[in-house]
Order: sequence, then structure tokens, then C-alpha cells
Amino acid sequence: MEEELLITAAKAQNLDAFNELVLAYQTQVYNVALHMLNDLDEADEATQQTFIAAYQKIHTFKGGSFQAWILRIVTNKCYDMLRSQKRHPTQSIDGCDDDPDDMDVMESATYLKDDDLLPEEQVAMKELEAAVQRCIEALPLEFRSAVVLIDLQGMDYQSAAQASQVPLGTVKSRLARARSSLVDCLHKFKELLPAKYRSMSEGSHE
Repeated sequence: MEEELLITAAKAQNLDAFNELVLAYQTQVYNVALHMLNDLDEADEATQQTFIAAYQKIHTFKGGSFQAWILRIVTNKCYDMLRSQKRHPTQSIDGCDDDPDDMDVMESATYLKDDDLLPEEQVAMKELEAAVQRCIEALPLEFRSAVVLIDLQGMDYQSAAQASQVPLGTVKSRLARARSSLVDCLHKFKELLPAKYRSMSEGSHE
């Protein structure tokens, strides 16, 4: 309800109310931009452009998920920036399994947090995180956004579909194909996995 009140006030050009919305979502917006663009300065620019556009267009918000609405804006800004720079990849991932079960490498790379890692394992994990980002950056834009919104930002399928302005089934299909492509890509970097995760990843294609 507090958010609804802030949105109503922001629509009435209450800048303080809008700034509260900015504070609530700026980290998530920036993270989406950073994963999409893989460039700190460009992520800053996309974030700024997103909130400028949001303030100008907030009168068009008709209700529902404000999160999905604001993330749709930043995703589109990233699309525009990448396409203007011709940085989007051209390779297709058609033909990948639509429902991959092999997520061991992805989970090891992006979700497993271990405070007891040895220093050399921490270095390896940082290198693997960089490899994950390279694999994400190699995805076609629509598939990249599905991974960023759902796997990295934790959105549910419905919210991600709203943010992407596509049907629910399309988001699910894109995510399945993207995950399959990421698994294949990350297997090239399996030597970066800490030893206790490496055997798990090596057995995932058996």
C-alpha cells in the first residue's frame, strides 16, 4: 500500500515520492543493466536513463507490478544501447533442449556460496563468476534478459513475462534455451570450479 501511495504521489509530480521509488529499485535496476551490458559506465547510464524515462512516463503506469514495469524500461534501454553499438551476438541457440535438467554447473557458478572456501578456491570462484558473465553476454538479447530477470534477479515467470512484454510460455522457453546454452558454455570453464564441485559438473553430461 505504501508503494501505491508513492506511485499516486509521483503521478502528481511529487518528486520526493518518486525519489523514494528510485531508492527502492535503483539497486535492482542497476544490477539488471550491469548483467545485460557488462560495463560499469554503461550500466550507470542505463540506470539514469531508466529513471528519467520512468519519471516522464509514470502517468502511463496502470497498476500491477511496478517492479515489472520499471525492469521493462531498463531492459529496453539496454536493448537500445546494445543494438546501437551492434554488440548483440548473432549466434543462435536453436536446437537446445527446451527443458534442461543439467544445471549443476550453473548452480555451482552462480548460487553456491561457501564461507569456508580456501583462498585459492575463492580466486577460482571469482574467475568462474567472470566466465559466467561472459557466457551470459554471449546469449542473444531476449535469452539474456530471461536469465538476468529470473535466475539473477529472482523474478517469477509471470513478472518476468510482464517485464519482457511477452507471453508466459515465451519466457519459459527462452529461459530453458538460455540455461541449456549457459551449461554448454560453462563446461568450457569447468577447470575453474573448486575441486569439490568439479566432479559434479563432469558427471552432468554422462
